[in-house]
Amino acid sequence: MTTAITPNATSHAQLAPLASRLVQVGQLPWERTKFAGVETKTLVIDKPSGLLTVLMRMAPGAILPDHQHALIEQTYVLEGRLVDLEGPDAGLSVGPGDFVWRPAGSRHSAWAPDGGLMLAIFQVPNRFFEPDGGVVDMLGQNWEENWRSAVT
Repeated sequence: MTTAITPNATSHAQLAPLASRLVQVGQLPWERTKFAGVETKTLVIDKPSGLLTVLMRMAPGAILPDHQHALIEQTYVLEGRLVDLEGPDAGLSVGPGDFVWRPAGSRHSAWAPDGGLMLAIFQVPNRFFEPDGGVVDMLGQNWEENWRSAVT
């Protein structure tokens, strides 16, 4: 039996364990992240395995600061542009219809100069590095406490 859920999908409550889960994305709320101008709609999350798929919206100029991909990350750009600000691929620009995936262990920061809308699929959420040495997820929660068990 799956432990995956779509938070805020009220139509899933009465479904049989093996029924398909139709997600009415337009009915899901945009949720703020720790980072200014970055919001997500969680399409599916499976906490024990770390699987996370989100629709991510970035306002013009929004930045995803220094972070590392714990496992493979996949991003498909629907609108706008995502640009590597720092890291080994600095300057890499991904636009509408482009798909980029990043290997486990890769590290960078990214920004959306004109804003953007992306489908992002994480095997495990990213590690964001705080100036004080802390490591958090996109919501600002302690990464080790929330996700370490999914990669060990």
